Amino acid sequence: MKRFIPASIFGIAFGFLEAIVVVYLREIYYPNGFSFPLTLLDPQMLKVEIVREFCTIIMLASVGWMLGKTSGEKFSFFIFVFGVWDIFYYLALKIFLDWPETILEWDVLFLIPITWIGPVLAPVICSIGMILIALIYVYLHEKNQQIKFTPIQIVLISLGVLIIIYTFIYDYLNLFNEHNFWSDFSKITEKKEFWDVIQSYVPQKFNWILFSVGCVLIGINYLYSFLKAYRT
Repeated sequence: MKRFIPASIFGIAFGFLEAIVVVYLREIYYPNGFSFPLTLLDPQMLKVEIVREFCTIIMLASVGWMLGKTSGEKFSFFIFVFGVWDIFYYLALKIFLDWPETILEWDVLFLIPITWIGPVLAPVICSIGMILIALIYVYLHEKNQQIKFTPIQIVLISLGVLIIIYTFIYDYLNLFNEHNFWSDFSKITEKKEFWDVIQSYVPQKFNWILFSVGCVLIGINYLYSFLKAYRT
């Protein structure tokens, strides 16, 4: 369990670093404070942001790879660092910008392959869940408890993850479908209509029920395997 100390330190520091980058971006694009509708982002800057997000995931995954001894541990440390990074990212934004005003404030969460949005509370719930799953998994694994998942459990956990992702990208999927942006997706940032739509869109409602279904599917299946391993 001592391996969680460097993992936590890295996650906290990386969360603050990520927040500092966002402070700079908001100073440029949202000098009066971040809010929807989104401000027009230069296509080149959008590409840079997408690369930055890829690099962020690679860095977080690399920490998991270095700290974990087995594939299960590597994944566990990855999601642990991810969760710590995400929580301290929002904590740092609160310290630096006094944002979000409430945990229900909407935010842009991710840009790959399309924009993910949702209330701050939603990714924080996911992060807390990932941290707990990682801690329990590694604890049991270090106690030589055999943690196994049946094919059905793997399918249900995967379904839960996809449902959660769907709740985050639902709004922009609808926008893309309504305006037929899929027809030439590779050149979407060059379309004036695309930017006009983005600049006028304000999210209204998050599907908490569907989000909860995804969380429950993941939680129940992990809990079942953890309890089964603990009792054997």
